[in-house]
Amino acid sequence: METRDFLVIGGGVVGLSIARELKKRRPRASVALIDKEDAPGLHASGRNSGVLHAGFYYSADSLKARFTRAGNLAWTEYCRERGLPLRACGKLVVASREAEVPVLGELLDRGRANGVPVELVDEKAAREIEPRARTLGRALWSPSTSTVDPSACVAALAEDARRDGVDLRWRAGYLGLHGREVRTAAGRFEAGFVVNAAGLYADAVARDFGFSRRWRILPFKGLYLYSDEPPGAFRTHVYPVPDLRNPFLGVHVTVAVDGRAKIGPTAIPALWRENYGGLSGFSAEELAEVAWRVGGLLWSSGFAFRRLAAEEVLKNSRRVMVRLAARLADGLKTSDFRRWGRPGIRAQLVDVETRRLAPDFVIEGDARSLHVLNAVSPGFTCALPFAAHVAGLIGV
Repeated sequence: METRDFLVIGGGVVGLSIARELKKRRPRASVALIDKEDAPGLHASGRNSGVLHAGFYYSADSLKARFTRAGNLAWTEYCRERGLPLRACGKLVVASREAEVPVLGELLDRGRANGVPVELVDEKAAREIEPRARTLGRALWSPSTSTVDPSACVAALAEDARRDGVDLRWRAGYLGLHGREVRTAAGRFEAGFVVNAAGLYADAVARDFGFSRRWRILPFKGLYLYSDEPPGAFRTHVYPVPDLRNPFLGVHVTVAVDGRAKIGPTAIPALWRENYGGLSGFSAEELAEVAWRVGGLLWSSGFAFRRLAAEEVLKNSRRVMVRLAARLADGLKTSDFRRWGRPGIRAQLVDVETRRLAPDFVIEGDARSLHVLNAVSPGFTCALPFAAHVAGLIGV
């Protein structure tokens, strides 16, 4: 039996950020982090799109609004200090239909309310920013949106946590709770306080502690198509006007840190929580639960889930994906998009009582533990200031 003042479950960007924040605030405290994998960020964190969002999508009363702008600034500073790849390319949000133009105004208002630098530009100005962009009348320009290499960021964060004195335990997956004893694949821990940042399994861990009674994780698989065009074919990200009732942003053009473009992502429910490909990570129990949850959403969801699901299934076709992206930018050809990237899986929380997807961070806890149930997109962007928020909730 090992004892620690703090035990963090989950070695993704959120868990690492929290562990490091706790150690910074309590240098003399013993902080351990456990994860089932042999390296940090091998799930959602390392498979992230890499986009550092600016914070104009979210209403001012949300935690996302509170942490996205701060996270963008914090990551930008961190990458520059550490010499990590950073492409400050900005983002255009373009309209394809007249009905979308007023939504640009709503995004502008949200951005200003959140303290984010955004502006409306006309078609000519949009073309000057990105010569291939297509828009109807106006577009929203976000100069502070950028791109990082998520794997490099997570690796650097893990190294900093280790250097700060956090005890990182890989191949130490969570197995269960017995009284105050946390059982792992690498031994048993008794902790003064447990922080659950287990991503796709955060709800399962939380239930062992008496939480997440009304919440369950529904995994959504995201895939990008990579362009064979040379680096620099796009100057900036190009996104569609979102449906603000929908938690997903639609197919967009993303410029990676190496200057190459990709389009996507898909957002279709994964068959089980780690359904990256083939039968890897297969769980019959999880498959049954996903089918049950998706069925409930198809029946009663408030954001036209049936229509969304049908559209997402079609995006598994390269031709469909390119056609959707071609609404945003000129010169996109299916022949230039032949390679799918490795999939990522988004841990989306569902309220089983209302059958609604949680739109914001969800945190539950007590004097013994705290559970990050929904660190959904843009969780990566938010991670650093969000960790400070969690430490404050714990009273550190």
